[in-house]
Amino acid sequence: MAHFILEYSANLDENLHIQALFENLIETAVATTLFPLAGIRCRAHRSEQYRIADGNPDFGFVHLHVRIGRGRSEEEKHSAAKALFDCLTDHLQKLYEQQGLAISFEMTELPESLKYNQNNLRNYLAKA
Repeated sequence: MAHFILEYSANLDENLHIQALFENLIETAVATTLFPLAGIRCRAHRSEQYRIADGNPDFGFVHLHVRIGRGRSEEEKHSAAKALFDCLTDHLQKLYEQQGLAISFEMTELPESLKYNQNNLRNYLAKA
């Protein structure tokens, strides 16, 4: 399980290329061998209401929250987090060079708790 939850300021719509970012993040996650493709989910939330620093309307922000299931070592989590953050910042580099941009990232492991899910995606992926 890896869920990618992207939050971003509305002024980045034209230059963020979210689907390309999601594709890159998924490729990076799978390449770590820690996250099965069928367990990956990506979603984005556009923030209409925001204020960054002094309120300059040209400033933007991107925050990526990655939620993962339990069972990986600290070293594996650190390695995966670095690879994913590098993927994010590489994707945003051109935009970062053009305007004020705050990029943040966090990876959290779900606590041991009751969790339910149902997924038949592996069956469909096997047919592809």
